[in-house]
Amino acid sequence: MILVNIAGLALIGFIIWWFWMYRPTAVVAAAPGQIIEVRVKDGVYDPALIEATAGKGISLKFIREDEAACASQVVFPELGIQKELPLGKPVVIRIVPEQTGEYAYQCQMGMYRGVLRVS
Repeated sequence: MILVNIAGLALIGFIIWWFWMYRPTAVVAAAPGQIIEVRVKDGVYDPALIEATAGKGISLKFIREDEAACASQVVFPELGIQKELPLGKPVVIRIVPEQTGEYAYQCQMGMYRGVLRVS
């Protein structure tokens, strides 16, 4: 009984970390006009942190490898972008961020998450 409780608490801790505390550490800096390939697999976007320059356009090429229904869309709420991601077919999204800041991108349910950091 105690082992079940410990396992349950560990699982709750992991869920809290994954959904509310996890922050991507690997950064990809995008040069103006560059195409950044973002793989959608294993429950994450890879890379999940992309740096760009304000006023300079970049393209993000999403390639969905994950069959989960949650991976079927990518949404940039602050930028008003929502695109379908068909399995195995690249989808290129051109973005010209005008203002500095961080713009989240996610699946429609918010389980897959990434950040576009504009400086």
